[in-house]
Amino acid sequence: MNITFSLLSGTYSVARLAPDTPVPAWAFDSAGFSSITRTADELSIVGPDSIVPEDIRAERGWCVIKLHGPFAFDAIGILSSFVLPLAKSGVVIIAISTFDTDYVLVKAPQLEQAVEALRAAGHFYQAPDRPGET
Repeated sequence: MNITFSLLSGTYSVARLAPDTPVPAWAFDSAGFSSITRTADELSIVGPDSIVPEDIRAERGWCVIKLHGPFAFDAIGILSSFVLPLAKSGVVIIAISTFDTDYVLVKAPQLEQAVEALRAAGHFYQAPDRPGET
């Protein structure tokens, strides 16, 4: 399965807060990609490095790869066909799925390695066609 992908501009943070923390106002400051997920164990916020306060526990310096969907809910192997080449290349990832598509985060120093692995696996890079993508 060959997937078209593009890169979102900038670097992102994955922040962790206590599960009962109200969603902070800064979490809504991103005009582009962000993700807010609450579980019984944590409140996790992904957004541009620039919006996450320095005093918040966070892993910073992630790049976002967008898999171009939409993907059918009954499609099998979409994400695995994309992340398996990354795993084989030793690229650390975080995956986030939405209704229409998937996003894979990789650490900035591994971005070139990730893109090479994806292209070698037959996936297609698409140049940006919208503001906020590179």
